[in-house]
Amino acid sequence: MDASAQNISESLLAWYDAHARALPWRAAPGAPPPDAYRVWISEVMLQQTTVAAVIPYFARFTERWPTVEALAAAEDGDVMAVWAGLGYYARARNLLACARAVAAMGGRFPDSEEALRALPGLGAYTAAAVAAIAFGRRAVVVDANVERVVARLFAIAKPLPAGRAAIRTAAGAITPHERSGDFAQAMMDLGATICTTRAPRCLLCPLSDRCLARQAGEAESFPVKPAKAAKPHRKGHAWWIERHGAVWLVRRQGKGMLGGMRALPDDGWIAGRDGTAVPPLAGPWQAGGSVAHVFTHFSLDLNLRLYSGSDWDSLAAQDGEWWPLERLDEAGLPTLFAKAARLAQATTGAGRGDEVIQ
Repeated sequence: MDASAQNISESLLAWYDAHARALPWRAAPGAPPPDAYRVWISEVMLQQTTVAAVIPYFARFTERWPTVEALAAAEDGDVMAVWAGLGYYARARNLLACARAVAAMGGRFPDSEEALRALPGLGAYTAAAVAAIAFGRRAVVVDANVERVVARLFAIAKPLPAGRAAIRTAAGAITPHERSGDFAQAMMDLGATICTTRAPRCLLCPLSDRCLARQAGEAESFPVKPAKAAKPHRKGHAWWIERHGAVWLVRRQGKGMLGGMRALPDDGWIAGRDGTAVPPLAGPWQAGGSVAHVFTHFSLDLNLRLYSGSDWDSLAAQDGEWWPLERLDEAGLPTLFAKAARLAQATTGAGRGDEVIQ
């Protein structure tokens, strides 16, 4: 590491020693590293999710499954239910696969970046983060916050995603061999609290005198991003079937959109096409309003239909379960279906509309 890069890492670590965020999965700066299980859980949860949103989920998750062996033994449905609302549900399925692989290895995570990459669901970022933070290995850890800090620090003008290779190379040049875990977390904290996407607080930044983007007066212009493509818009239906204080729920297929989650029956909408509008029972159905939801790659208007018949026996041949309404919050419905359930309960409680759909 040259003198300039060493100066950057030393300045950042000194700042981190004084300003590190206190987070439940972290060890204090300079303290022995935290347990790899907790680091891994937090890093997976933090992908595409804010720290504020993750903290309560992390607490519930690690209280219920405090070790990797406990998670490995958990029922898939229970894990998906606790994860409900956190989004990106493939992460929960990957957690289970990885936990079971680690449990089969004796319950200890491997301590090298290469070996961690071999575990199910661990990509380059998560493997590097666990290696650096839990095991003190030198690893180049680049999340969205680090990407922003490095792009500005070196004024890397190549647009994303092509510019990520140059950002990673630059991040590697300033990553120290000692305290690499603290350095990775310092970069994350700097991006989250100082070098923010909008209105960066450059006067408080420990690296401001070396930041090429700031010197050019263009900090907010980095990293350079391509124009966003318009998201497709889809339409679908969900079906609310209520009987004697319970609602009919189904388990979605293990893979794909919201895979493995409990949900209301729907008409098969996916990112690539609208739903078919074919209900699981013959009518009568009544209009129950609609809810809107935005996924990563598309937006959806979900029209709710309320069953007002009594031919519930027809559901016996279908896979599903009657779930007590008084315990619906325990079903672990994904956010979209939780919205629809709230709408249905509000609508049925106030009296259903007049429109009947046969």
